[in-house]
Amino acid sequence: MTIPIAGFTQTHFDGKRFVNPFPTFQERTRFDLFRWLVWDRITGKRPAEKGENVLFSAAKTKVMWLKKNRDRFSVTWIGHSTLLIQLDGMNILTDPIFSKRSSPFSFIGPKRLVPPGIPLDSLPSIDLVVISHDHYDHLDKKTIKFLGNKPFYLVPLGVGNILKSWGITRYAEKDWGDETEINGLKIICTPAQHFSGRSLFGQNSTLWVSWLLQGQNVTFYFGGDTGYFSGFSEIGRQYGPIHFAALPIGAYAPRWFMKSVHMNPEEALTAFKELKAREFIPIHWGTFRLTDEPMAEPMERLIKKAEERSLEKRIRIFKHGETKMPHGEAEL
Repeated sequence: MTIPIAGFTQTHFDGKRFVNPFPTFQERTRFDLFRWLVWDRITGKRPAEKGENVLFSAAKTKVMWLKKNRDRFSVTWIGHSTLLIQLDGMNILTDPIFSKRSSPFSFIGPKRLVPPGIPLDSLPSIDLVVISHDHYDHLDKKTIKFLGNKPFYLVPLGVGNILKSWGITRYAEKDWGDETEINGLKIICTPAQHFSGRSLFGQNSTLWVSWLLQGQNVTFYFGGDTGYFSGFSEIGRQYGPIHFAALPIGAYAPRWFMKSVHMNPEEALTAFKELKAREFIPIHWGTFRLTDEPMAEPMERLIKKAEERSLEKRIRIFKHGETKMPHGEAEL
């Protein structure tokens, strides 16, 4: 399988599983996972959980306005990597997770620290859902079953089988470089550098992706979950300028283990520049405690580095539940 995007010629499927073909990727093993989760804790190299009670700001969402709006472009941060994007008359959800835990179980696993910015049963009617990969914090069974077959789902190769097992029939699987059009909106499946799997077994049997939404007047990039890789500059070269780039900034510590699959804030800013994007929307932070960095650190580092690079005016900082328009347009 060859990446069908200009500038990419590497294969990303070895006949058995999907792979990251980029030179920046270093695969980690189960031994590495054990080292991080267990050995580093025993030896004191991993910081102990301090039970920090970070209170993140939440906005009172204008739910009725969102339900009526079919004209104005808007973005609402639900939390983590879940965005409600209103574009060209469509209501679009990215990687929707509304559950209390990012886990296959209701009683164990990373617990949500901030309620969803909009309750699941208060959403406007959803037309389209885009999924970046099959990890529990991006593909949530309870949420998908609630949404049901009203929306259409665009998912990476292999993820359709998961949806099908949950009773979802309105979906299409896409590979890197695939393009489709829904109600006049062009959607392009673009590469990412990550991994997949919902257990320790059968990992990387499904693909991981990012998505580009090309509307009449707005191009929106959803980065999903990814490490920093050469694909950003190629996506920017081929599809830029991009008006909005939603990029992950959290779950990056420790770097020896996370670097290949999760960007830190500094890398996310570099990706933003290489995408030739105008406005930066930070995602994948402030909702679940997934790794070792303090919960508030990703945004603090992002703001500091953006100021150093004179990019602070292009960072759109969302409260949970907050809706924003493009710079220069009246807010709600």
